[in-house]
Amino acid sequence: MNDKIDSLISKTEKLDSFELLRFIVDEFGSKFALASSFSAEDMVITDMLCELKAANCIFTLDTGRLAQETYDVIEETRKKYGIEIEMLFPDSARLEDLTMTYGPNLFYSSVELRKLCCQVRKVEPLRRKLSQLDAWICGLRREQSVTRDQLKRIEWDEAFGLVKVNPLADWSGEQVWKHIRDNEVPYNKLHDKGYPSIGCSPCTRAVKEGGDIRSGRWWWESPEHKECGLHIHP
Repeated sequence: MNDKIDSLISKTEKLDSFELLRFIVDEFGSKFALASSFSAEDMVITDMLCELKAANCIFTLDTGRLAQETYDVIEETRKKYGIEIEMLFPDSARLEDLTMTYGPNLFYSSVELRKLCCQVRKVEPLRRKLSQLDAWICGLRREQSVTRDQLKRIEWDEAFGLVKVNPLADWSGEQVWKHIRDNEVPYNKLHDKGYPSIGCSPCTRAVKEGGDIRSGRWWWESPEHKECGLHIHP
């Protein structure tokens, strides 16, 4: 598989982010998708895919604990671009058992229980979806956290067994927001209230100006633990 990744990297290393997305659309056809949390980065990628007439591939994980502002930007995106967005949900039996066993706020009890909650609400639905694909696109950037500083634009996702594409890996936050402003791209209004990174409502809070981008996510944990299981490098 390293040969395939090396080939993809070689073919795309001189392409900008938009050109990289065009290449992925042509290369993978109906076997790729954008996993969107409707972050600012995901909205930039959505805007680019719509320009490429390839936005029928977007899905999101509805964990059941998202903020209302996240649902608002989902609806705004549907209306602005005239696209459908696939909503993936946790297995109801698994979720019921999880809540009955550990309570609704288990994620505050320990890192292990927080990761178990993420596993049921996020990882398992994602795994079901990715099993149907050959590549997935994410809005990750290197400067977001210490767990992402080695991020490549194209890499092999060992955890899920497919190609992972991070077209904005080398972008700065300033570049992201310039694209949003210049192109009037919808965005989550929690960003205006001091939320640079947005996940489930109980696990996300505002960050003081100048604070670390990911410090509002799982703020009771140390930085090296701050991934939910979707983006792990074994």
